[in-house]
Amino acid sequence: MGQNRRSYRQNAYEEDRRAYRGGNRGGYIHGNTARKFDIQEQWEQAPERKLHPEIRKNREKARHMSAGYVMFLAAALCAAAFILVNYIQLQSDLTTLTKTVADMESELNGLKLSNDEEYNRIISGIDLEEIKRVAIGELGMGYAEEGQIVEYENQEGDYMRRVTGSGK
Repeated sequence: MGQNRRSYRQNAYEEDRRAYRGGNRGGYIHGNTARKFDIQEQWEQAPERKLHPEIRKNREKARHMSAGYVMFLAAALCAAAFILVNYIQLQSDLTTLTKTVADMESELNGLKLSNDEEYNRIISGIDLEEIKRVAIGELGMGYAEEGQIVEYENQEGDYMRRVTGSGK
């Protein structure tokens, strides 16, 4: 029942629409065969619609652009192109700098690794007992005694330089 009401309303709407538009132009084809329509003939026979003069004036204005508007559009296009080119150039520079930083970080890590390896090689090659033997036996050095140790307080914190007055 509800379906019939809906169909009735739809048909009534279509009839009102056709009446408003000036008749049945497209039409529903009844039957099992399609008719051939001569569109060119229908177009030529259709009455020409008269436009309101104000609508015609507005359409004419819309078709023609003033020189000021064209200049504005050209300036806007140039500004957009300039901004776009600069943006792409900045993106390219950023990519290049990122690659450069990555390469430098890789080189830094390699240098740190080789530096640590060299330091460990040097440290492992030092024999502290041999140094102690040469210092005490051959060079005549000895351990510091009680009165030889002088303690200083460093106010600056970096390093301290001691200058003796003996001139040795």
